[in-house]
Amino acid sequence: MKKILTILAISFSALMASSVTTAAPHEKHDKNRGWDQPRHQQSNNGRDFRGHDDDDDRMQDKRRGREEQGVKRLQQHKWQTGYVMPQHYRGNGYKVDYKSHDLPKPSRNQQWYKINNDYILVDTDSNNIVRIQGF
Repeated sequence: MKKILTILAISFSALMASSVTTAAPHEKHDKNRGWDQPRHQQSNNGRDFRGHDDDDDRMQDKRRGREEQGVKRLQQHKWQTGYVMPQHYRGNGYKVDYKSHDLPKPSRNQQWYKINNDYILVDTDSNNIVRIQGF
């Protein structure tokens, strides 16, 4: 009976010791920072990013301005035959059906696009502009 109690006592103490070690913090101890200080305060090289919504708003305004300038620049783009169609306009949203817009039938590997009130015929293999028809 003594052996069983001894084994149970040793097992119980080993179980308690393992639970105490797993409950310890997993952070590496730093001499410059105490255990009670949260880890996120040391990250970001001392920079604090809380409460800077004004910076985010300014960045979004700058980004929006650049996008608007880009759209204006693309709207003022002068299309010429032989030029390569910009990738921005190659999406399905710009493609049109030649029958519904009274356009000449495109040859094989050609597609009509409508951009800024101009109809542009593009070779789909090389993305070169073949013809421009304005209305």
